Amino acid sequence: MKQGVRRIWPYLPWLLLLLGVDGFAALLLWIADAQAFYAMAALIVLATVLFFSGVCVLLMRREQKREQALINFLDSPDDYHEELLIGAVAAPHREYIKRLGRLFRAQQSAHAGLQSQLSDYEEYVEAWAHEIKTPLSLLTFLLDNRREELPAAVSVKLDYIRNRLQECVDQMLFYARLGGTRKDYLLENLSVRTCVEEVLLEYQPLLEEKGFQISSRLSDDLVFSDRRGLRFLLGQIIGNSVKYCGGEPELCFRTFEKDGRFVLSIGDNGIGVRRCDLPYIFEKGFTGGLGEERKRATGMGLYLAKEMAKELNLTLYAQSDWGSGFEMQISFPVVQKTPDHCDS
Repeated sequence: MKQGVRRIWPYLPWLLLLLGVDGFAALLLWIADAQAFYAMAALIVLATVLFFSGVCVLLMRREQKREQALINFLDSPDDYHEELLIGAVAAPHREYIKRLGRLFRAQQSAHAGLQSQLSDYEEYVEAWAHEIKTPLSLLTFLLDNRREELPAAVSVKLDYIRNRLQECVDQMLFYARLGGTRKDYLLENLSVRTCVEEVLLEYQPLLEEKGFQISSRLSDDLVFSDRRGLRFLLGQIIGNSVKYCGGEPELCFRTFEKDGRFVLSIGDNGIGVRRCDLPYIFEKGFTGGLGEERKRATGMGLYLAKEMAKELNLTLYAQSDWGSGFEMQISFPVVQKTPDHCDS
């Protein structure tokens, strides 16, 4: 009903004009012959309404046909639908339809090319990440089996190189996947304690080199998430703490419930973040303006952490004061408790 009223509404002024002409004609008829006026007035009005209704029906059908042709053309702007639309519009508009069709097809071709390039880029990044695992695995094998043959200083530097390479590869791989068309997340019940311990094991050489003290107060609660994505997220936060640590560095892990959500807190006693910089730490490429370490930073770690949190439906909250450490809270949407809880 509303659709019909909307279609008729533009033609109502014409009905009013016709009724006005009828009124003027009726006035002349009344002046000429009052008896004829009473006999013909109703017939004149009825004929006008019927004529207007018939014209409206024809125009509405034509407009519906034109609208459907336009919708089909917008959905698929090929030559066939372009010709159908050209046949449904007035002659002055046909050249514009042809120009619009050429523009749409050019945009479609460019979009298809970009999609193909993006797919090729994803495949290249994944292939490169796979290939780089070979020298990384060789370096890991060397450090695990021939460490005693290497000078301590060399062993520490190789550990640092291996961990930095692995971190950079992980960042690049996850960055490519975040903007990609393929998502391969495997959501399952995970132990936060286990995920934290696995990531700490990966960063153990760097943590030991910096002399970190680890404090853990983690419960045995389970969360529903993707293991690789969560470990990547934890790795970016822990790596950030390692980069910007101070003297006698510490890392503190704790879990608690807040507003019905399970929260994992990761805090350090490093240099922290200035209050004016805190709102921007998740922005791509933001490093802050002070400190030699921050000058060499890429500004990608926390950005990727934020993007991964979005993918996994997690919430990140950061708080810090300059010179007094940094804390990141990861809020999970679902809490599943195990029968026993213990702190370590």
